[in-house]
Order: sequence, then C-alpha cells, then structure tokens
Amino acid sequence: MALYSDKVMDHFLHPRNVGMMEDANGVGEVGNAKCGDIMKMYLKIEDDTIQDVKFETFGCGSAIASSSMATEMIKGKPVSEAMQLTNKAVAEALDGLPAYKMHCSVLAEEAVQAALADYEKRKAEGR
Repeated sequence: MALYSDKVMDHFLHPRNVGMMEDANGVGEVGNAKCGDIMKMYLKIEDDTIQDVKFETFGCGSAIASSSMATEMIKGKPVSEAMQLTNKAVAEALDGLPAYKMHCSVLAEEAVQAALADYEKRKAEGR
C-alpha cells in the first residue's frame, strides 16, 4: 500500500488556490513548532460567501495537500458552512493521511478558522 493516496499526491503536486491575495478581508496564519509547518490562508468574502481563497504553506507534502483541499472545500461556500470545516473532513476528502501526518489537516482547519475569525473581527470594526 502506498504511503499517500492519489488525492494527497495530486494536491501536493498540483495544489489549487496557491498564492497571496492582496485584497483579502480575512487572513489567518498558524504554525506547528514541532514539525515546522506554517500555513497562511487568505479569504475574500462578499455577502457572507467565500468568493475566493488562497493559501501559502511552508511545510511537507501533507501540509500542502491539506491546505489545497481545505481551500477547495470552502470556496464558494457560506461563511457559516466554512466554519464547520473539520480536520477529519479534510483528511477524508484526501482519502486519508498517515496517522503521524494528521496534524497537517488540523493546521488546515485552524488556518481556515483563523482567517474566518479575522474576517469577523474586521467586519465588527467596520473595515
């Protein structure tokens, strides 16, 4: 059995929604000191819907694949639905991750949550 699923390899080798977003109205950055992975998620939200999402990830293949899959899962979705994203859902969408790489899907969930929290904060401040 292969260590990584075909979906993990596809999202690692051909990540979706990579890059920085200048006009993001929600940005979240998280990291894992133990493994050194860092994820930054950018959201463009209009009318309570995620119109666009980008990410920058410094990390292993599982971290990149998890970031890529998370962006695909929330793009075009209402904020309320994106808030329900879990690391388990990200891992399942990738057809699984090795147990010692599950922290990568946790980082993807945390990056999305951090960007959504930033969006809510900006909205409350009228920015």
